[in-house]
Amino acid sequence: MLSGTIPIILLQKIHPQILTLSSSLLSWYETQKRPLPWRMTADPYAIWVSEIMLQQTRVDTALPYYERWMARFPTIEALAAADQQDVLNAWEGLGYYSRARNLHKAAQLLVREYNGHLPNTAAALRKIPGIGPYTAGAIASLAFGRDEPVVDGNVRRVLARIFNLTEPADSPAGTRRLWELAAAYLPSGRAADYNQALMELGALICTPRNPACASCPVHAHCEAYRLGIQEQRPILKPKMPPPHYTVTAAVIRRNGHLLIAQRPQDGLLGGLWEFPGGKLEPGEDLPTCLKREICEELDADIEVGEPFGIYTHAFTHFRVTLHAFLCTLTGEAEPRPIGAAALAWIPPTALPDYPMGKIDRQIAKRLSHDV
Repeated sequence: MLSGTIPIILLQKIHPQILTLSSSLLSWYETQKRPLPWRMTADPYAIWVSEIMLQQTRVDTALPYYERWMARFPTIEALAAADQQDVLNAWEGLGYYSRARNLHKAAQLLVREYNGHLPNTAAALRKIPGIGPYTAGAIASLAFGRDEPVVDGNVRRVLARIFNLTEPADSPAGTRRLWELAAAYLPSGRAADYNQALMELGALICTPRNPACASCPVHAHCEAYRLGIQEQRPILKPKMPPPHYTVTAAVIRRNGHLLIAQRPQDGLLGGLWEFPGGKLEPGEDLPTCLKREICEELDADIEVGEPFGIYTHAFTHFRVTLHAFLCTLTGEAEPRPIGAAALAWIPPTALPDYPMGKIDRQIAKRLSHDV
């Protein structure tokens, strides 16, 4: 068994397969790699942005966001100086909004404490908000030429198949083993290309389902392929079915304006705007739920009117069905942000200026069409 504590050069002398595997992979990458814009630059900031965007996101989805982002915030200083709402607006639709908030926060830290530059080692990069082990290794190798391994979802799948990893790949033991393998097979001085080659192989050839093994440049080294169990790797820990929640939202109109609420910074969809409401509790019907939520969140009373659509969305760990209703305020109390970061009365034409999650954006688009 290979050990992550053995120097890479020594491992390469002991295990000739290391050089054969890495050279085959590098040769394939040289001719087959996609001409992605973040591969055409040595700018650490651009590489950082791309790596953050590509977390939990496919390349074809991230690509237009990356291009718009770099046009809008071309430097760390530009991002640091931006308003958070502009940052979230630029990110809207990519999901996992803590990534955008951390990018913004990190840019401000870099300007304040690092003279506007990313540090050039993996250990120092991990001290920056939003940069974990994978992202630190990716930036250090791709932007600064450091011999640092990476393990993302694609690399995990590739290595689990090549080495027939029998531990769950998402367990502590499996994760530790994958990082050891990623480090052991890293060719000295070629980390940038090698890491990208592993990721590219996972994206194009060694896919989760129906991998194109016959076209794989390293199938001769793949233990899972030899055994015919490539579709059974990686082994993952069993997951419980995601819970489902029913929620409500109030579309409150007054004098041609709509009431929207900003979500707290430290929660789900933090900093984004929404139509206020909340989760259905046992024993409640939808109007009762909505009246209670508005009272708790805004210290206001409403009359619940006509339904305004049913909207569904699957988050990472749960699913939501949202019932929206047209509502009017009753009583004299002016709404105030008890359970929200802020409130705003805006005309429907201003809705695009306020960053929202996918469900609330669907409601906003329908309201804009109704104007």
